[in-house]
Amino acid sequence: MEYRQKLFDKFSVEQVKIELLNTAYGNDQTFLSKLDPRALFIWYLFFGFAPWFIHNEVILLGMFTFVIAMMFLARTSPLIIFILCLGLLGQSGYLLLASWFFGGGLSTIMPLVILTMKLSIISLASIAVFTSMDPEKLSDGLLKIGVPGQVSFSISYAYRMLPSLIEEYHHVFLSFRLRGKAPEKHGILYWRTITYFIKIAILSFYPLMLSTSKRARTTVEALETKGSFYAFNHSKVKKIKLAYLVFRPRDYCFLAFSFLYIVSLFVVGIQYF
Repeated sequence: MEYRQKLFDKFSVEQVKIELLNTAYGNDQTFLSKLDPRALFIWYLFFGFAPWFIHNEVILLGMFTFVIAMMFLARTSPLIIFILCLGLLGQSGYLLLASWFFGGGLSTIMPLVILTMKLSIISLASIAVFTSMDPEKLSDGLLKIGVPGQVSFSISYAYRMLPSLIEEYHHVFLSFRLRGKAPEKHGILYWRTITYFIKIAILSFYPLMLSTSKRARTTVEALETKGSFYAFNHSKVKKIKLAYLVFRPRDYCFLAFSFLYIVSLFVVGIQYF
């Protein structure tokens, strides 16, 4: 019972909200968080797209090892890693079962492993980069590279609102449970209870969407009143706002090390395998 209670505590709504807040705001002392956002964007531009065009197993394995190291440097939340692993295992297992069902054999395992490795590299690179920047830094970085102000603000706003939306969804879900009646009998394999909770989970989205749209309109009106959208398109205001974003020696060293590592990886992978 003690281990069961600890497991439930790990996956409670309050714990999920804490993990999200730590992911968004609690990684400001890591090595990656001290880099300029543009350096992280350049690094991610390669590791987020290049794996799709690489089929050498050694190169992919080296890239996978590198992004795992970056993920540990970013101090990624265990909850996010667990969700990522669960999704990758589910996707690979589904493809493997489908291939066997349509006449495949053990020869299909290696292509699936390579596909899973590519998805893992891209996913881990995304986690390492975007968990290393708080919403404000991410928004400023996007604004610095020329992304429209409305788009960069929307991404930052989504980061800030996600914990509140989860908490509000939890409240709506509990209100449906209080007003509803749970099945008296669970049924075979708890199918009645599972169906009941799935129905409540779906119905809880409708009040949440209405509340979110109302809140978004109030936020937009408040920002327009303060002149925030004018600042997005005013060059002098943007220059003052983004003055702290400059490339430092550690940014150049990080990109240079990543470049040398990838070049050496390609040399070894192409020459010996």
